[in-house]
Order: sequence, then C-alpha cells, then structure tokens
Amino acid sequence: MSNKRPSPPVRADFIAFEEVHSRWMDNDAYGHINNVTYYSFFDTAVNRYLIERNVLDIAKSETIGLVIETQCQYFSSIVYPDMIHVGLKVAHLGNSSVKYEVAIFRNAEDIASAMGHFVHVYVDRKTNKPTPIPKNVRDVLQQLVKVN
Repeated sequence: MSNKRPSPPVRADFIAFEEVHSRWMDNDAYGHINNVTYYSFFDTAVNRYLIERNVLDIAKSETIGLVIETQCQYFSSIVYPDMIHVGLKVAHLGNSSVKYEVAIFRNAEDIASAMGHFVHVYVDRKTNKPTPIPKNVRDVLQQLVKVN
C-alpha cells in the first residue's frame, strides 16, 4: 500500500458535471460540510445524470443500479452556501457493473475539494439478481468514458 496521497484532480479530468446545492443542514459542528454528505452528493449527481438522459425511471425501470462500493478522499473543506459541482466520468464499464470516478468542486474552483469512486451493479428490480446493463444505459455510460 502506497503512503503517497494522490493530488486532487482538476475539472478537465472529468467529462460531465452535475450541480448540487449545499444546504444549511449539511454543515457540522466544525463549520464545514460533514464528510458523509459527500456520498450523498455522489449519489445525487450520478442518478440525476441518468434520469436527465431518460435511462433511469426510479419508480419503473426494470433494471436498476445498486450501490455496492463508495470511497472518498478529502482535500479541502466546503461549507454552506457553496455550490457543489460534481465531476463525473466512468473508470470501468463491465457487463453488469460500472465504476464512476467522481470529484467535488467548490463553486468555480478548478481543483477538487474531494474525489472518490462510486460503483453500481445493475440488477433486475424484481429478483435483485445481477443483469447486464441495458443497451440504452450502456450507451449513456459510454459517453462518460474518458479516453486519454
């Protein structure tokens, strides 16, 4: 295991962005947005991205993505009323899973305040068994794959 802490990413490292409004209740007793709230920002941004592209209907989609793994590293604090910009890209697109790389950008800053990943496994809503990612969803996710 490397002890070297990664450098924060910049906006150019990401393909798409979703805005999330911070809320007064997101601040903790230490005067910054609590660490667990970042995971909510990740979840909100990924799902909004899919909903806005008409590949996720949270009430009716037969195939849904369940979160099986998340991770976050923090670089600098954000506070209410900061506007949060969540950078998105796909690091791995498998048969039934997708790994998103995500980053939190504060207001118009170019350097991320936090970065992490978020993994969905696609399952049949009725059986909860893994299933291949539907073609329409895969097509949208493919647009988030960053080619270097």
